[in-house]
Amino acid sequence: QVQVVESGGGLVQPGGSLRLSCAASGSILIIYAMGWYRQAPGKQRELVANITSGGSTNYADSVKGRFTISRDNAKNTVYLQLNTLKPEDTAVYYCNAKGLKFFGNGFDSWGQGTQVTVSS
Repeated sequence: QVQVVESGGGLVQPGGSLRLSCAASGSILIIYAMGWYRQAPGKQRELVANITSGGSTNYADSVKGRFTISRDNAKNTVYLQLNTLKPEDTAVYYCNAKGLKFFGNGFDSWGQGTQVTVSS
């Protein structure tokens, strides 16, 4: 069993900043990639950013230059720095981790989500 837990969401004014954290724990042998997704009301879940164990990153066009993903491999933790927030960034943000558990089984685990609301 692999658990993924997010923290750091909240209410922020347009132009403000937030930092989200996500920690994976359990019978983890290796994590290949961790990422952040978001889902706004009435919309499909979309990729925000992801990062591999080697540090390669990928961002949605809508957040490039404003959001930064980083990772602490030793702590199985990923962070998302959200700057210059816009009302359209309002969504539930979910963390995802993919990798291998001990004894060779793969995992693709999701957190419960954390709400980010951008409003004046």
